[in-house]
Amino acid sequence: MLTSIPFPDISPVIFTISFFGFSFALRWYALAYIVGILIGWRIAVFAVTRPRFWADETPPMTKEQVEDLLSWIVLGVIAGGRLGYVVFYGDGQFRADPLSILRIWDGGMSFHGGFLGVCLAVIVRARAYNAAIGDVANILALTATPAILLARIANFINAELFGRATDVAWGVRFPSLCVDPARQPCTDTGGWFFYGDEPLRHPSQLYEAGLEGLLLGALILFLAFGRGWLARKWSLVAVFLVGYGLSRFAVEFVRQPDAQFTSVENPIGWAYDFGSWGLTQGQALSLPMIIVGVALMIATRRRA
Repeated sequence: MLTSIPFPDISPVIFTISFFGFSFALRWYALAYIVGILIGWRIAVFAVTRPRFWADETPPMTKEQVEDLLSWIVLGVIAGGRLGYVVFYGDGQFRADPLSILRIWDGGMSFHGGFLGVCLAVIVRARAYNAAIGDVANILALTATPAILLARIANFINAELFGRATDVAWGVRFPSLCVDPARQPCTDTGGWFFYGDEPLRHPSQLYEAGLEGLLLGALILFLAFGRGWLARKWSLVAVFLVGYGLSRFAVEFVRQPDAQFTSVENPIGWAYDFGSWGLTQGQALSLPMIIVGVALMIATRRRA
């Protein structure tokens, strides 16, 4: 009988290259974004080179413009994701050490911040291409989910953003990373080890990968190429916003909240406490996405 799922013993670092006293490490999280963005780029190129999918058989962008937009999207993800983490999840460390904001290799990225960064990039570049923002935004909604899917799987490999303690049969005991053998009961720096009292936890990263990445991505691809929704401005954006927002809001119930929001008085990790109930930071940031997405759905249906 299944009592738990074993954690895969996979190093967060794929490989390390050292030269002239410097060291470069390729991590699964970085590779997830690289591969996800490349997959999204190919989907976007496929879409804009098939006029039949667009209103009046006129794609809003050329293949070359899609490639130009890609560099802006990467910048929006990195800058927005990092600043979003600082604003939404940061604590006193950034006030005490402002330069740590720039050290993205230390970890700390926010999806909602990255999403806002991408939105800004879309607005700026759509105007430069003389294209309708609603069409360019549809392309981004069409191509965003591969990176989300792979990034959530990388979160699982990295034993980060895991779920709350549970007794479900598919629970996982997540290990700790050996950083300082002198202070931790471990010997292999960079490897995994267990203290011995780790509880079973929801593999919430995989829940999010399935909902936000795989399921939502399949739905958007079907609507775009099977139902002709690329011809309706903002339609796929609406589906993405509602789908991601609802998925993230639901998973937050079983996801371990960030440490800065938990305490003895607030073990659930509510960032916003309303007495008998509350919201985690992830739920609070997802609500505006759901509201805007529903409004866009209503607006696009009326124009259809």
